[in-house]
Amino acid sequence: MNRKLILPLLGLLLLCSCAEKSQYSDWRGPKRDGIYQETGLLKQWPAEGPNLLWSYEELGFGHTAVAVSDNRVYLTGIKDSAQSMGTLFVLDTQGNLLWEKAYGKDFTNNFIGTRSTPVVVDDLIYIGSGAGAVYCLQTENGEEVWSRDFIQDFGADSVIQFGHSESALIDGDHLICVPGGKENNVVALNRFTGDIVWNSKGNGEQATYNSPILIEVGEQRLVIAMTAESIMGIDAATGEMYWRVEQTQQNKIHANTPLYADARLLVSSADPTSTSGLVQLELLDEGKKAQVVWRDRKFRNLLGGLVRVDSCIYGSTAFGSDWRVIGWNSGETLVRNRDLGGGSIIFADKLFYCYTEREGEVALVDANPQKFEIISKFKVSLGSREHWARPVIHQGVLYIRHGEALMAYDIKDPEINID
Repeated sequence: MNRKLILPLLGLLLLCSCAEKSQYSDWRGPKRDGIYQETGLLKQWPAEGPNLLWSYEELGFGHTAVAVSDNRVYLTGIKDSAQSMGTLFVLDTQGNLLWEKAYGKDFTNNFIGTRSTPVVVDDLIYIGSGAGAVYCLQTENGEEVWSRDFIQDFGADSVIQFGHSESALIDGDHLICVPGGKENNVVALNRFTGDIVWNSKGNGEQATYNSPILIEVGEQRLVIAMTAESIMGIDAATGEMYWRVEQTQQNKIHANTPLYADARLLVSSADPTSTSGLVQLELLDEGKKAQVVWRDRKFRNLLGGLVRVDSCIYGSTAFGSDWRVIGWNSGETLVRNRDLGGGSIIFADKLFYCYTEREGEVALVDANPQKFEIISKFKVSLGSREHWARPVIHQGVLYIRHGEALMAYDIKDPEINID
């Protein structure tokens, strides 16, 4: 080929490849930290709440949040508790059911319902089952590409007490999950085939209920994973465990995804015996070592999650009405508010969205190191059972799942043109 044509041709190929934007939807937003990069949103809601665009009320039992990708909404539920079969539902962004597909057994032992939020990458969707399995399906029709069973394939002892609840972590061509086996404690799979890339013994403990994260400390890439009594830093390329910090909870529940910023890691567990609570770790030697910076044994956030914005942490304690603003570096409580029931929290366009687990209220909150102010709130009117699904914001729409019902609210500010 004429050399004069090579460089322009390579440039054209690169330009074409960049134009094909990857479709991706992850747990708790694009960085797994509860922050959604949305703008042009309402700064106050009407008294009855934002406009309900549509609802879908035939999802069966489930606690999973939605995944939104390529103008489709994905989520799971159990239609028949007697059969314990999990079903993937695919809706368009107007709330119309496009298709549904049973993928395998899910969890009905207690707090019946699907647990793991689907993760979508381009034309593949990854679903974790509460019964201890991971499935890779095609987004077009739900056809199974591969699946792996934690007990049969990875030697996990059994299904954990409240059902496996992690959302699989995608790292390039790898899928990382925590089966909790003695030899295959944390595993990286080829996300296209399901073949094992590496396995880590970790600390050989039972799996718990949270989702791993991927971080970078200098040149080192780490998987941060948790099992029944451990926080672990694992080499993302090889599976080697560099460090472990003990984190205990009476019922072996660690249901909150860790947060990471500025070479520091934050983990929150709730325990009646107050043995671990909220802890911050500093990562040293490019993440190959970890040490405790501070620990608050009295702060108890069980599963609502936390959000870090600038110099503070925002979230609620479990089993009550106690929202807090906590200093990231110090662990000191700066602000407390008891006007709203505890629950989950996300952040977008300079405001917080809180969804209470008992009352089923959704609140728009303005908070900073000096205040925690409720601007607007409304009560979810559809669905049943626990209010545990996390809110999701996508293209100006707030998605709230309550049991068998999914609601889509318009939270775009009509006076702001974000195009």
